[in-house]
Amino acid sequence: MRPAEALHSRSMTPDQVGDEPRHILDLRTTPVDRLRALLAQTRRIETDAAGELAGVLAGRFVANLFFEPSTRTRLSFTAAARRLGAEVLDLMGEGSSVSKGETLADTVRTVEAIGAEVIVVRHSASGSAAVAARAAAAAVVINAGDGAHEHPTQGLLDTYVIAEALGRLDGFDLTGLRLGVVGDVAHSRVARSDLVVWRALGAETVAIGPAGLAPASLEALGCAVEADLDEALPTLDAVQMLRVQRERGADTGALREYTDRYRLDEARLGTMRSTAVVLHPGPMNRGVEIESTVADSPRCLAERQVRAGVPVRMAAMLDAAAVNRL
Repeated sequence: MRPAEALHSRSMTPDQVGDEPRHILDLRTTPVDRLRALLAQTRRIETDAAGELAGVLAGRFVANLFFEPSTRTRLSFTAAARRLGAEVLDLMGEGSSVSKGETLADTVRTVEAIGAEVIVVRHSASGSAAVAARAAAAAVVINAGDGAHEHPTQGLLDTYVIAEALGRLDGFDLTGLRLGVVGDVAHSRVARSDLVVWRALGAETVAIGPAGLAPASLEALGCAVEADLDEALPTLDAVQMLRVQRERGADTGALREYTDRYRLDEARLGTMRSTAVVLHPGPMNRGVEIESTVADSPRCLAERQVRAGVPVRMAAMLDAAAVNRL
C-alpha cells in the first residue's frame, strides 16, 4: 500500500503507540526506538528522489499555533506540511483570541473543530504543549518549543546533522562521541532536548557555562557540567553554541567577561579536534557567543541545521499521523 493510500484508509483519531497518543511533546520520555525511527525517516525523506511523499497529507489540515516569535521553526513546519500536501492554518499569538484572554486549551479545541488533525504549538510557558495535548480530542500535538522545557524537533535535527557530519547515519549510534552545549543552558529548551537525545543514543554529554547559566542541577539530565570552555573544547566531537536568553531572565553579569570566557573564536576553534563540528540553533548574536569568522566557516553547520529542519518536521508529522513509512 502506498503512503497516501495508507493514510486515507485509516482515521487519524486517536493514533497510538501502545496505549500512548502519538504526540511529540518531549524527547526525555520518547522511547529510543522511536527516536531512531524518526531520524531514519528523515534520512529516507532526504533521499526520496521519486517524490513518493508528495500529497500524502492532501486534504488534511495542519495548524501552526505560534505564541512566540519564530522564523526557522515556523517556516520549516509550514514548508514541511506543504511538501506533504497539507493545508496549513497559521495562527500567531497577537492575531489570535489568546490576546483577548482565550485559553490555549480553548484555542486548540477551536482549530481542531475547524479540522486540524496535526497541531504544532510554540508557547512561552513550560508544559504548554502538554496542555494542548490534553485539550485535543483526536488531533496529535507536536511541541515546537515550550518555555525552557524542550524543543523536540530541534533536538532531532541537531542530532541528524551531527550524525551526518560524523558518519553515524547508519543506526544513529552516537556511542564514543562527546558532545557539548555552551552558554545559557539553564534557559534553553534546545539544550535540554539535545542533551537528552544525545545521551539516549549513546553519547557522553556536557553542559558548559558559568554557574548561573549552567548550574550543577543540570546533571539530572545525565550530563557533566563544566565551567571551563578552554578545557572542554579539545575533548568534544561537536559543540552547540547557545545565545543568552535575556527574555527568559538570563543574566551574564559583565558581558565582556562572558564573551572572553565563552565566545567561540578562531583561536578556540583551533584547539578542537580536526573532525569536530560547530552548531548553532539560531538566532545568532555574532560577537557574543560566536565570532563571525567561526559562524561563517565550513566547520559551522548552522545553515545545514536550517535545511534539515524541513525533513525532520516532515518525519515528525508522518510519525504523529501514523502514516506508513517509505
